[in-house]
Amino acid sequence: MITPAEPSRSTPLVSIVMATYNGGRFLREQLDSLVAQTYPNLEIVIVDDASTDQTPAILDEYVAVYSNIQVYKAEQNLGYIRNFEKGLLLCQGEYIALCDQDDIWLAEKISILMRQRGHHSLIYCNSELIDAAGERSGVKLNDLKNLLDFWTPLNYVVGGTASGHAMLVKREVILQSVPLPSMVTHDYWIGFVATLSAPMKFVHEVLVLYRQHGGNVIGVNGGGSKATKKRKISKEERDELVRQRMKLMYEKCPEQPVEIKKVFYSLSKSYQNFSFSNNFTRMTIFFRYRKEITAYKKRSEFRRWLFCLKMFYKIE
Repeated sequence: MITPAEPSRSTPLVSIVMATYNGGRFLREQLDSLVAQTYPNLEIVIVDDASTDQTPAILDEYVAVYSNIQVYKAEQNLGYIRNFEKGLLLCQGEYIALCDQDDIWLAEKISILMRQRGHHSLIYCNSELIDAAGERSGVKLNDLKNLLDFWTPLNYVVGGTASGHAMLVKREVILQSVPLPSMVTHDYWIGFVATLSAPMKFVHEVLVLYRQHGGNVIGVNGGGSKATKKRKISKEERDELVRQRMKLMYEKCPEQPVEIKKVFYSLSKSYQNFSFSNNFTRMTIFFRYRKEITAYKKRSEFRRWLFCLKMFYKIE
């Protein structure tokens, strides 16, 4: 039986938080990889969103054996974001690691991230894709996406590539991130909030086997099976969501540094409609800060330039 060690200066408590929902197919493999972590001071917080498959029974099995696993079961379905937020708020660790229900973690994941965290409030690692059978593909996430040390909130204007399953985050960032907004993914928002106070660090080493299968809620291509994808929204609805996101990011930015606050203010205003003035302002900002805004894109400089030009005609 695993008993968490007493917190100390060298081994602060780390919380692993997992939100489950009908994840019985792959759950045991993920749980086995969590309890095999070499880091000596862990709690594992699992919130189940009223699963109707074998997930609750599997969780009960592990709770009976491992004293550092806590399971909370919702009486009715809350939805992924609210359920995950509940789990985050139940964590007691100084650092919190976000966990999917269907991946596999390498045993040294938490130990390595904790050793390399330095003064960063968010650190994240590389991942390798596996299929439903657990077969490794040899394809790493940084082969597909630009993963790097993001250094400014402007890196998150239109996108970010730090995946939640790879993150280790200071508790204070999580507390600053809640309530989690509904119009963006949780890892996008947590990454943005982290960059408001300090750069985040990327570890090139693969520490997660990232499973791709038909039931992914969030996959490498942005979704899973047709049954799990959200309904297709209209252009008008999409534009409104983008406006809300930009307004939320501006409001979340602190007053310092002044330049960053001003950029998000101007962007928020420019997203209100497609007037010539707003389109020109938005495009100009994208060109001026294209290194920062397009940092997440695995593209040539020419394609980044074209992306900025497109902002005159399109909201993104």
